Amino acid sequence: MTGERQSLGALAAVNGGVLVCAEALGAGWSSGVLVRRLRKEGWRKVRAGVWVEPGRVDDLRLRLRVAQAGRPGLVVSHSAAAHLLGIEVPAVRPEFTHVRGRGRAPDGCVLHRTPLGDGEVVSVAGLRVTGAVRTLVDLLRTADRDAALVAVESALSRRPLGPAGERPRRWREQVTDLHAVSEAVAGAGQRRGVVAARQRLALVDPRSGSPAETVARLRMHDAGLRPLSQVPFTAPNGRRIRVDFFFPVAGLVVEIEGYGFHGSRAAHLADVERFNDLGRCPEVRRILRFAAADVFERPQRMLHTIRAALGEIAAEGSRSAAAAAAEAGARARAGAAASACAGSSAGAAASAGAGAGAAASAAASASATAAA
Repeated sequence: MTGERQSLGALAAVNGGVLVCAEALGAGWSSGVLVRRLRKEGWRKVRAGVWVEPGRVDDLRLRLRVAQAGRPGLVVSHSAAAHLLGIEVPAVRPEFTHVRGRGRAPDGCVLHRTPLGDGEVVSVAGLRVTGAVRTLVDLLRTADRDAALVAVESALSRRPLGPAGERPRRWREQVTDLHAVSEAVAGAGQRRGVVAARQRLALVDPRSGSPAETVARLRMHDAGLRPLSQVPFTAPNGRRIRVDFFFPVAGLVVEIEGYGFHGSRAAHLADVERFNDLGRCPEVRRILRFAAADVFERPQRMLHTIRAALGEIAAEGSRSAAAAAAEAGARARAGAAASACAGSSAGAAASAGAGAGAAASAAASASATAAA
């Protein structure tokens, strides 16, 4: 009986702990013995002909396996596929696409009916999943704009894994490139949402470093604010610093901090030093820092703060320009007055000299007359 029990476990292991009764029957189990053994050992029946091994955690992957078990036409797609591929998305749902664009949605799942082409399906941990490029095109077509661009920009850049203070830091490499995604969208024909997908691609910035940065940039874009992103600076001590956003005319830096930005005391101290060095850069006049919660939960407050800072900097510049102009005018007037005063003094001196000469001449003439 031990061998039989291990056989059931081996069959389920192929599907991540999910057993399809048809596969067990094909492996030599009789229907009655199989069901009794499953009940005796505490397996959990999740739908007709599908059981879950005892002790398995009911997470997203298990739900996807249950839905896909015994249904070869179902492929994990959209947000669920992005999650399995290591691409960041704001929210994950159990989503599938049928390879032939038909079928009924599994309980609690979303089913998309756009046919899949050759080479658009990959295997991830034993699950059939749409490949990265197809997944991004699907999201660009059907997801809301912010969620789609968060996913695309995540896939186009190298992203950290785990908390910021973790050492050694782990990274997920770039998943695909913008050219491949653009080509796939161009080749999507007249499918629903392709026009929107093309418009959204124009907003993509591959330099984005996190979902919060992506959403912050989109919020500023919608508000008519157009900062530069990922701008490098060199501090007076030679340190190279890259900032999230920079308004060059105003000299305003905007930084977006993730939830686990510091992670450790050492990371916090390094951030303080970076902040101080950045403030010493001659191009930087002011620095604003926002948490991810500001971006996702209080975007209007963030935008108000940025606009206020830009207005204050502009006003300071106007006051400085006015003060400089006033000082220049005062200096000009003082110079003119000094010149005028110097001219008057010289004239008076000349007149006095002329008068003294005339008097001397008169005296000399009088003396000459008297002598005669």
